[in-house]
Amino acid sequence: MSNVLAARPDNRPSQDPHSNAPQSNAHWLASYRRVRAETERRASFLSPEDQIVQSMPDASPTKWHRAHTTWFFEQFLLAPHQDDYRPFDERFAFLFNSYYVSAGPRHARPQRGLVTRPNAKEVADYRSYVDAAVEALIETADQGLLARIAPVIEIGLNHEQQHQELMLTDILHAFAQNPTAPAYDPDWRMPEAKPSDQAFVSNRSGIRRIGYEEGGFCYDNEQPAHDVLLQPVRMGVGLVTNRDWLEFMSDGGYATPTLWLSDGWSTVQAQEWQAPGYWRIIDGEWFAMTLAGLKPVDPDSPVCHVSYYEADAFARWAGKHLPTEAEWETAARADLLADAFGIVWQWTRSAYSPYPGYSATEGALGEYNGKFMVNQMVLRGSSLATPEGHARVTYRNFFYPPHRWQFTGLRLADYA
Repeated sequence: MSNVLAARPDNRPSQDPHSNAPQSNAHWLASYRRVRAETERRASFLSPEDQIVQSMPDASPTKWHRAHTTWFFEQFLLAPHQDDYRPFDERFAFLFNSYYVSAGPRHARPQRGLVTRPNAKEVADYRSYVDAAVEALIETADQGLLARIAPVIEIGLNHEQQHQELMLTDILHAFAQNPTAPAYDPDWRMPEAKPSDQAFVSNRSGIRRIGYEEGGFCYDNEQPAHDVLLQPVRMGVGLVTNRDWLEFMSDGGYATPTLWLSDGWSTVQAQEWQAPGYWRIIDGEWFAMTLAGLKPVDPDSPVCHVSYYEADAFARWAGKHLPTEAEWETAARADLLADAFGIVWQWTRSAYSPYPGYSATEGALGEYNGKFMVNQMVLRGSSLATPEGHARVTYRNFFYPPHRWQFTGLRLADYA
């Protein structure tokens, strides 16, 4: 596998290095430098022209991701906590805010690709300017100030790691629109899945506890931890593969309306879906656009770039269903699942909604998760694009049901 992305050897999340280390200046300085460097490393595979493109409203240019994550530290860390801080450019707050309404007006998301200036070099200068200010703030902070700014640094680093993943999903979508099928990294390889022989294993029923209650960092949507009642369920040990999906396709899966939710069937017809995202047929053989360019579909690899609608239809075709997020989390905690982390995010049948007793973070950062808790579905695990240390068993990713440009797949569950 290329060194662009490397799943952990056991495909499980490591303890987030931002969280449980001593709250020292040196710790936060090292964490900040490491995460910021990873963003630049991922961007280094792209030309300045690559970094401008926005291939659809749901995606953003790489240059914008680099600038937005920088604005986050400028807006929420430097401006409130460094009295003499002067913004790099007063216009950047408008250009690079995303959805933080209480932080001020912002440029329309679908038009981010039209912002050719500032150019990639100026964004690099912006990052260097803010990095110097943040590092100086961390290095000189006394213990009182460090205690106040540490939570902001922590969420800022995790926020940047989310955008590191988006940088890859977004550029892959852009490259997939290019007739020459360019490669982000010609040496990239899909992580190998563990053989599972389509086995199912029983997940213990009864009252179980889910949600984050360990020490360290989590997002507010992972709390509070709470009890759930689980019915007996058998969980698929492995991920659904391309071989499984090819059988679904050959059996008329995309042409059988009884397999689909109403909105899903409307989407299939409107979008003319006949295969997962980025698949195309060439001389009678299926190929898929990957980070290494156009490659033959490997039957043994987990299927990727499928929407919730497709995952739900496949499960119905297989005589199974998608697990709930509670079923998934309890099975993952018990080590019942192969490849739960590091290959594809896995759709669940759970709507993205607040846990009982949920309370959003106060202030502008409270807009981070809570206001999106409607009309989306939960995914669990992590993907090949998730930065090391960012995954955990309680992590709640969420997307709209038709979305499939992310590295999304599925595993099955069965109540029988």
